[in-house]
Amino acid sequence: MSLPRLLYALTLLMCLSFVAIAMPPGDDWKTLDSTHLTLKTATVEKDADAEALFWEVRIDDDEQGDLIFTHYLRIKVFTERGREAQSKIDIPFGKILRFETKVKDISARTIKADGTIVELKKEDIFERTIVKTSGVKFKAKSFAIPGIEPGCIIEYRWREVRVNQNANYVRLDFQRDIPVQRITYFIKPYPYQGYGMRSLTLHGETSPFKKEANGFHSTTMLNMPSMHEESRMPPENQIKTWMLIYYDKGEKLIPQKYWHDLGKRYFEESRNLIKVNDDIKRTAAEATDGTQTDEEKIARLYEFCRSKIKNASDDAAGLTPEERKKLKENKSPANTLKRGVGTWFDINMLFAALVTASGMEASVVLAPDRGDMFFDKNIPNSYFLSPKSIAVRFGETWKFYDPGTNYLTAGMLRWQEEGQESLVTDSKQPVWVSTPLSPPDKSRVKRTATLKLDEEGALEGDVQMEFIGHLGVERKEENDDYSPSQREDSLRSEIKAQMSTAEISNLKIENVNDPVKPISYMFHLRVPGYAQRTGKRLFFQPAFFQRGVSPLFSASARKYPVYFHYPWSESDEVTVLLPPGYEFDSVDAPTSISGGIISEYKPGLSATADKRTLVYKRNFFFGGGGHIFFPPDSSYQQLKTFFDQVHKQDNHTITLKQPTN
Repeated sequence: MSLPRLLYALTLLMCLSFVAIAMPPGDDWKTLDSTHLTLKTATVEKDADAEALFWEVRIDDDEQGDLIFTHYLRIKVFTERGREAQSKIDIPFGKILRFETKVKDISARTIKADGTIVELKKEDIFERTIVKTSGVKFKAKSFAIPGIEPGCIIEYRWREVRVNQNANYVRLDFQRDIPVQRITYFIKPYPYQGYGMRSLTLHGETSPFKKEANGFHSTTMLNMPSMHEESRMPPENQIKTWMLIYYDKGEKLIPQKYWHDLGKRYFEESRNLIKVNDDIKRTAAEATDGTQTDEEKIARLYEFCRSKIKNASDDAAGLTPEERKKLKENKSPANTLKRGVGTWFDINMLFAALVTASGMEASVVLAPDRGDMFFDKNIPNSYFLSPKSIAVRFGETWKFYDPGTNYLTAGMLRWQEEGQESLVTDSKQPVWVSTPLSPPDKSRVKRTATLKLDEEGALEGDVQMEFIGHLGVERKEENDDYSPSQREDSLRSEIKAQMSTAEISNLKIENVNDPVKPISYMFHLRVPGYAQRTGKRLFFQPAFFQRGVSPLFSASARKYPVYFHYPWSESDEVTVLLPPGYEFDSVDAPTSISGGIISEYKPGLSATADKRTLVYKRNFFFGGGGHIFFPPDSSYQQLKTFFDQVHKQDNHTITLKQPTN
């Protein structure tokens, strides 16, 4: 049994399930209320361009062990903006949070104001990749609503299959990007002796369950406002109203005691998963031979787990779906060591066993995921913690390691687990320890460009970019399951989004699958019309890597806090050879900007002794002192002003001129 499943086993709830109310016979569309066709304005938000009349979800636990959510959504479109916003529908699928999701049985139709009905054709449904405002990418089933126009009603249904998801701990969402008049979930609780179905409502009023016929229960929320995505906002589950369904005995839980008992229980349950045998001892001794300090031992063992064990959880492992299915479960670190392949979790357990065999203390860490929502210790529920990293004791302190997550630099955790209160498990006294937040210099992009400018304003030369730390992890994860041509196409699209006339050649992308070296891009580039020519002058932007980048925050005000995932830094150096016959009119540098310990923007501009080459340097960091969260009050205005000033200086131009004879 894997440890993530073992955590569920602690609550003895693995066998619980839901049963759904069946769809109407023949999957017929529901009867339409004729008054909805004559609606002129929204009910929940008066100025809304579109509003959901209802959203119903029925939950079923099928024979394959999958959970099936059958969604039915009916929407009234009021305005032309509503028509545009609702004309294309995206239903996400793939890896979403803790489970794999499939989408099937999509159907949709439009009911016009005169009662005319236009059905969606199956061949008009396709797959595409979506990039959200937050930068998160996901796959979606997409389709265009046929015949949509202001005044019409659209409705669509689909089945969302959550593959191998245990029926315990199920989330129910109650907000969308448009307001909703009524949302109803239908569930039939499993009659497990001694346990009852419970619900926990997050960021909203508790919605009680109502008994329906045949043992079913329903819960309904009315007049739910829309939730609009904003740039750099906290995770959606920290903002929107949702409900967690789970089972327990109904006992009153005291948070401090609950977490203490969970940490002890989990430690005992994980003993076999970090068990040391003779093979583990021999391997640890060989790997750490010649080391003098515990830090050196840890570095050797970390590298061993990274380089000697194939990570089956990562796309970089190169395993086919068939090979993954044939993989046997590693029930001990010795299994992982012998087979030379394991999941991220297996690799972390092997690391803990090797550390223990080397005479040091190692424990499994139960940690929250701030990429999902912010953890609250006052809510005693094991759902909000899961095994993530390994804690190693150094004297009176703990240090955290995660060799099972590919591409992470030793000493760093996934950004989702950094800066979090995490529970270090122990047989007697589990302890809460705050994991360190990596400083800006640990996640860095380093860019260099050696360029020539011609008399027509075209810029040409060689460019190199390296991404380190969390920036590198994100780039690698995005690229490691792409083919070489897909990686190149992705970079070309990124560059052209900034400079539409850019011509890219000799493109090389290195270290995509390397667990240690930074991912590196090298290419030759030509940008016609980069500098603007006016008579005998050229107007030139030295900040080449920021050319075409939009302001980070465009809205004058916002509803939600600003939340950066992690601190980061940038280092740029651009050299530009001037065109023959041109000289500097002036070399005035952009202005430095200080944000105290939080941030610093420091550009520099100079010319070589012969006045033929311009040298531009730019150094920037943000998130110093762990400052990555800013409330949506005066802090936003200060933050926006700061980044607007940076953007203005990045767009600083200098003038080149032809001397008058």
